[in-house]
Amino acid sequence: MLSDSGCVRHVKWLVLVAALALPAAAQEAAKGQVSAGDTAWVLCSAALVLFMTPGLALFYAGMVRRKNVLGTMLHSFIAMALISVLWVVIGFSLSFAEGGPFLGGLKYMGCCDAGFAGAAWPDTHIPGMALMIYQAMFAIITPALISGAVAERMKFGAYVLFIGLWSLLVYCPIAHWVWGPDGWLNKMHALDFAGGNVVHVSSGFSALVACIMLGARHKDAEDIPAPHNLTMTVLGAGILWFGWFGFNAGSALGANTLACYAFTNTNTAAATAMMAWMLIEYMRHGRCTALGGASGLVAGLVGITPAAGFVTPMASIAIGAIVGVLCCYAVELKNHYGYDDALDVVGVHGVGGATGAFLTGVFAWKMINPDGGQDGLLHGNPGQVGIQLLSTVVTVIYAMVVTFIILKVVGAVTPLKLNAEEESDGMDLVLHDEVGYRL
Repeated sequence: MLSDSGCVRHVKWLVLVAALALPAAAQEAAKGQVSAGDTAWVLCSAALVLFMTPGLALFYAGMVRRKNVLGTMLHSFIAMALISVLWVVIGFSLSFAEGGPFLGGLKYMGCCDAGFAGAAWPDTHIPGMALMIYQAMFAIITPALISGAVAERMKFGAYVLFIGLWSLLVYCPIAHWVWGPDGWLNKMHALDFAGGNVVHVSSGFSALVACIMLGARHKDAEDIPAPHNLTMTVLGAGILWFGWFGFNAGSALGANTLACYAFTNTNTAAATAMMAWMLIEYMRHGRCTALGGASGLVAGLVGITPAAGFVTPMASIAIGAIVGVLCCYAVELKNHYGYDDALDVVGVHGVGGATGAFLTGVFAWKMINPDGGQDGLLHGNPGQVGIQLLSTVVTVIYAMVVTFIILKVVGAVTPLKLNAEEESDGMDLVLHDEVGYRL
């Protein structure tokens, strides 16, 4: 048996060995070992982001007329199917593989690169396959957002062809610019934590082009477009709020302090924007509405998306308040300019995304994200505002021009829009031979 002094001596040796081993373990992790905890968080976040698309289906479907409820929901669900396949085959590679400043190469085409599948992605502790499937969920919901602007009038076949082409020709290049290892906006240090430009600006301003090119919905005195079930819309908004934690906090690509900041900022901005929108409603009309509250919280989620991992919680309150007020007024632009943005995609996602991108350049603080962040205007770097503006303007121009071309091509192949009689009968019966409700 060991004496007391012998026990103490052995314990000292164990402590010394452990002390020497810990730095080595940390060093190994820094070299790119896969972390089970980080991988689990990213995979859970991927599931949360996927859940956002059915949430979007409910959010949109409640705002259309009853005869279009299934067709509207199917716009989101078909995106889940089509884009999932396109992303695995070629979309991820075009977005995230090394290639050039404007588009990725074909290295990860078909996700067949064994090293990519299991090894840690650069600067993370998750496998490349985890990043691929996580980013697939972003690629799915982005074109589905556009469907809200052309709701109740776009042919289903034309829509499917459009979102497939749009995903490859608009989403993938912009994602590479911002997040690709050699993307030109990435190298310029444009800040977009979870998709302000990549998701919301691109889809919001593409939606503007789409609703103008399709023209307004047919309206008669007996069937004025109005929400048929706002309870669905509010439920959908709640699901979006829930799923957005995966969208933003998951973009930290690890279970870490940065994810905590992104999670907190996401919730805080959504809450602030919801209250700001409802306050504007009350000041202008003497009442608050459920639709206004739902729209406000989504606007806040959109606005904080580019900034979530770069700003403090107090800055997220400012961003939420500004975006909530601006988007509340922006949704009325369609009445002044005559474009039929059926479900306010331009006003919420386009304006909200662009505002959030700009405000990221104002409030960003490198202390929050030392590895990937930059200081903004309020922390001594006014040049960041210029970078954010440039990235937004380029995204808007590119998305609008390419969307116009895609719709022209699709329109030459198949009709884009229902005729007046078909609109009167409704998308559900005309396009899908079914109805949402039998009352």
